[in-house]
Amino acid sequence: MRESEERFRTFMETASDLMHIADKVGNLTYVNESMAKTLGYSKEEMIGMHITQVLTKETLEKRFEADWEELIRKGEIGFETTFKTKDEKKIYGEIKVVAVYDSDGKYLGSRGIFRDITERKQAEDERKKLEARLRQAQKMEAIGTLAGGIAHDFNNILAAIIGYTELADLQVAEDTKLKENLGEVLKAGGRARELVKQILAFSRQSEQERMPIQMRSIVKESIKMLRASLPTTIEIRQNIESDLATVEADPTQMQQIMMNFCTNALHAMSEEGGILEINLSETELDSYTASQYPDLSPGKYIRLTVSDTGHGIDKDVMERIFDPYFTTKEKEKGTGLGLSVVHGIVKSHGGVITVYSEPGKGSTFHVYIPAIQREVVEEKDEIEPLPTGHERVLFIDDEPVLVEIGKQMLEFRIKPDQFDLVITDMTMPQMTGDRLARELMQIRPDIPIIICTGYSERITEGKAKGMGIKAFVMKPLVMRDLANTVRKALGNEVN
Repeated sequence: MRESEERFRTFMETASDLMHIADKVGNLTYVNESMAKTLGYSKEEMIGMHITQVLTKETLEKRFEADWEELIRKGEIGFETTFKTKDEKKIYGEIKVVAVYDSDGKYLGSRGIFRDITERKQAEDERKKLEARLRQAQKMEAIGTLAGGIAHDFNNILAAIIGYTELADLQVAEDTKLKENLGEVLKAGGRARELVKQILAFSRQSEQERMPIQMRSIVKESIKMLRASLPTTIEIRQNIESDLATVEADPTQMQQIMMNFCTNALHAMSEEGGILEINLSETELDSYTASQYPDLSPGKYIRLTVSDTGHGIDKDVMERIFDPYFTTKEKEKGTGLGLSVVHGIVKSHGGVITVYSEPGKGSTFHVYIPAIQREVVEEKDEIEPLPTGHERVLFIDDEPVLVEIGKQMLEFRIKPDQFDLVITDMTMPQMTGDRLARELMQIRPDIPIIICTGYSERITEGKAKGMGIKAFVMKPLVMRDLANTVRKALGNEVN
């Protein structure tokens, strides 16, 4: 019996599985070395502990009492459970517990074997997270495709509204109420046009197109867009310096940064309202300040600051706000990708983001983007004469109403035997615009072609120019833009 007991004890002590013996009330009377070591205790510490002291809260709440009753009733149970270590780390495992009875059938206690499957569970959890992320990515891709399709159809409708309004505006006398009303329609159409451009920018995956830009115009445009959806309980305050250095950046991505910070701020103030403050300034970072951030060099930076007076960010949440797919918003109100994408954009531009927040006191985000010395040619605000000409233009679109508008806008006579320029829609049945362009250039290599589209994943401005297409314009077409594009494509001075 002594030899048998010794063999049993040696087996228990050398086993990799966690083994224990408990009395009838659940106090541990024996644990093997693996159990003590895995849970972070000495064997002496664990003797006398109640089994519930090493079980996680979720295990105790979900099934402990039911399992205990089942063990006494059946004499044996097995299930997945979780232990907790001395430092509160969770250990996943499969456990089998056998009841011990005396000769009269009286319950004396239990013996259990616990197999650690933490690595397997973590791998399963990671796989589930990856699957969830893949589903989310597919969902977002589908939404982007849907948004593009809707934008294409909406742009055709919007083109008719803007086009006919512009034509009517040309026939109305100055300083009349009708002229003023048409002007308001055109302003609203312009806002709708810019909104569609933003939807398209956020829905399609496009390569970065970095160029010298003024952040001032990006910020002002974003604020203008925000005002349309701003509740009356939220006030926007802005302080945008006028004489700023330029940055070399992707304009769409810079606007994405701005819009993300602002929409997050608006969400934080949605219930009680508050103040959204936007500042844009130029700053010089010295060696000491720059050394506080990895990969940041001393020099001149453009600093964007977005502050809100919302509910603020808890300390434990603060550490995760830039993690992909982490969000504190409700399931249907956020993907958890916004700030992680913004972080990636800023880092790829050689910049840095800092954040300060206190619960109940709002949040402040600072973005630093390196400044450059190259100058940006500002767009002129003054209205120039509308370009005109005498060339023959072939206008192709699958929407008859847009063809009629284009015809009236250009005011050129169409002849089937000779054309100086072709304007074609991209998305058409039977033959897409880029295929049509190739066919036309095979017949006449010197023919200037303009492709216009409301949305297309098939072609970009870069691809169009690579094919030899003179210009790539987005719908809805505005008379002045169309006229300028035509003159530029024809390579002539404005008449």
